[in-house]
Amino acid sequence: MRDFHLPGRSPVFAMNGMCATSHPIAAKVAVQIMESGGNAVDAAIASAVLLGICEPQMTGIGGDCFVLLSPNGTDDVIALNGSGRAPNALSAQELRAAGHKTIPIHGVEPVTIPGAIDAFCRLSKDYGKLSLASVLAPAIYYANAGVPVAPRVARDWAVAENFPQGDARKFYLLDGKAPRVGQVFRAPNQAKVLERIALEGRDGFYQGEIAEDMVNSLNALGGVHTLDDFANNACEYTQPISGEYKGTELVEHPPNGQGATALLLNNILANFDIAGMDALGSERAHIEAEAAKLAYDARNRIIADPDYTTRLNHMLSPDTANALAALIDPKRAVLNVKENSENVHKDTVYITVVDKDQMSVSLIYSTYHKFGSGIASAKFGVNFQNRGHGFTLEQGHPNEAKGGRRPMHTIIPAMLRKNGKVTMPFGVMGGAYQPCGHTRIMSNMLDFGMDTQTAIDAPRCFADGTVMKVESGYNDVVRAELTNMGHSVSIPDEAIGGAQSIHINHETGVLESASDPRKDGCALGY
Repeated sequence: MRDFHLPGRSPVFAMNGMCATSHPIAAKVAVQIMESGGNAVDAAIASAVLLGICEPQMTGIGGDCFVLLSPNGTDDVIALNGSGRAPNALSAQELRAAGHKTIPIHGVEPVTIPGAIDAFCRLSKDYGKLSLASVLAPAIYYANAGVPVAPRVARDWAVAENFPQGDARKFYLLDGKAPRVGQVFRAPNQAKVLERIALEGRDGFYQGEIAEDMVNSLNALGGVHTLDDFANNACEYTQPISGEYKGTELVEHPPNGQGATALLLNNILANFDIAGMDALGSERAHIEAEAAKLAYDARNRIIADPDYTTRLNHMLSPDTANALAALIDPKRAVLNVKENSENVHKDTVYITVVDKDQMSVSLIYSTYHKFGSGIASAKFGVNFQNRGHGFTLEQGHPNEAKGGRRPMHTIIPAMLRKNGKVTMPFGVMGGAYQPCGHTRIMSNMLDFGMDTQTAIDAPRCFADGTVMKVESGYNDVVRAELTNMGHSVSIPDEAIGGAQSIHINHETGVLESASDPRKDGCALGY
């Protein structure tokens, strides 16, 4: 239990339904949807689409999503892959010939077909209770009426002020500048898109006037996208993957998401007595950092479009984790992880909702980097994601850029499961950090007995490339000790990630939810 003398927040408890997400208005709308007869799927879709108006720098209808769904709170979990494919005419060879070593971050080259809207429409049809029009109504209202810009959103927007280019600047800046805290952001053109989807379903987005606006806008900038690329886009149900840590199962979305990275990371950490370490000490931070380097190296070698990921079993094998764990020096950071592990291998929004019937949704939805590709369609202002940046241009790599393929994604929803029942849908925003965030929150709860809110509040660190990012919540002694171990330590300008969770007590029916103070959001129930 937290010290009530100090600033902080308590977990939120309710019994009839709960939503936790990164913006209060989106959480409120989710609860209202459930109060009006909708279920967790209806609420999650309503909240997600609205977040594209509340946090347009993070997500929007030009992005992708991944979903884990437990229809009735039992061990049955369904995965829905709502990630779009590269346009069929995309060619890695042509990009290499043009002088590219990697897919650019901004511009038309990294734009893949938006997959989220197709997934939301499919999920609504298959599992929702309310009409799609009812579910989209709140987002349409707020797109027209506007949303006051929240503090964390304003900060992120200001950092990304120069990212929107061309038409995107008129849709996502106010008088050429990022909006300030409390200014109202409106997106009436997006409201028109949502109205069309409400009337016509996914065809209202992927065909007709809106699709033509998107394709024409991309082609005008040199894109190779076609109307057929949009019309043929389809989400896909698939089988989740999972692994155990300390008797609790972590359920993840399979590739092309990076969920397998979290499972591998847990397997590596199981070789160490994490519970015997100081929860906020340098020893735990060092071991986690070294394990993460090895797990991410495996990710970069293996994860790709599901049709091209061929070594998933190797990545999830305990033998692989044990061999990688043996490479970790408990006293010293290793710089060349790729070389050392060779023999072993030869910016997002998140929503979780649980309803009165314990239907659980874990949904993550993103345009990847802040404002994605930085470009938007000319007429309706659909901001395009830059998920194609997740491809590699390395010839013959399973994740090599190619028309019709889906790139490796960083966004991953998660659930915990124990004794045959889902006990906690949760997720962590923050790009590459997400697998580390999953294992850190799980470890905080299982190794150190933290409640859901404390587990999310606790300081974070992340070995991000060559830099060890250590939040200011750690003390200077820890930073000095990590530096002495060989880590290049810095305090990041931006807090690491953001998280939301809902713990389900199956004996009492009580829902316990937590929301990350690193974001503007909250948990709400009724």
